[in-house]
Amino acid sequence: MAQDTIEGINPTRMELLNLKNREKLAVKGHSLLKEKRDALIMEFFEILDRVKGSREKTEEKLKEAYENLTEAQVIMGDLSVQKAALAVKESVDVKIESRSIMGVIVPVVDSKIDSKTVVTRGYGFSDTSVKLDEAAKKFEESIALIIELGEIEKTIHLLAAEIESTKRRVNALEHIMVPKIKNTVKSIEMRLQEMERETFVQLKMIKSSIDANSQI
Repeated sequence: MAQDTIEGINPTRMELLNLKNREKLAVKGHSLLKEKRDALIMEFFEILDRVKGSREKTEEKLKEAYENLTEAQVIMGDLSVQKAALAVKESVDVKIESRSIMGVIVPVVDSKIDSKTVVTRGYGFSDTSVKLDEAAKKFEESIALIIELGEIEKTIHLLAAEIESTKRRVNALEHIMVPKIKNTVKSIEMRLQEMERETFVQLKMIKSSIDANSQI
C-alpha cells in the first residue's frame, strides 16, 4: 500500500530542506499542543470539582428558600406574599469581566448584593410571617450562589470546547500531517538518490564513450 505524501512537491534539494523545516515546526507544534491539552484537562477537572460542590450548595439553599416560601404562603396567603414581594427593591449589581486560561477567555463575574434586614426589604413586617423573612434571606443568599455557579459552568463549557478542539489538532498533527511530511521527505530523498545514480551512470557512460573514441 502506497504511503500518503504531500502532492505537488517537486523532488529538489530546496523542497527537501523546506519540508524538513516544516517537519521540525510540526513536531514542535504537536508537543506544545499536547502540553496545552494536558494543562487544560487538569484545569477542567479542578473546576469540575468546584462546580459539583457549588451546584449542590445552590440546590440545597433554594430548597430551603422554597420550603420557607411555601410555609409563608400557607400562613399569609398567596396574595399577601405577592404584595410583599412587589415591595422589595432590586439590590443586585453584576459586573462581568474576563480572564485567560491557557488562551481560553472565560468570564469573571463580580457581583454585589446588598444585605437586607427585615426593615430595609421594603415590606411591612407587622402583617407578614417570619417564614417570609427567612425565605427572602435564603433567596438573597441563593442569588450569590447562582451567579457563582453560572460563572463556573460557563468556564467548564468553554474549557471543554477548547479541549476538544485541541485534541483534534493534536490528532491531526500526530496521525496525518507529521506522517505525511515524513513520508514526503523519505520519498524525495529516495528520488534524489535515484536521480544521483542515474546521473552517475550517465556520466560513466559518457566517460566510457570518450575513452573509446580517444583510442581510435
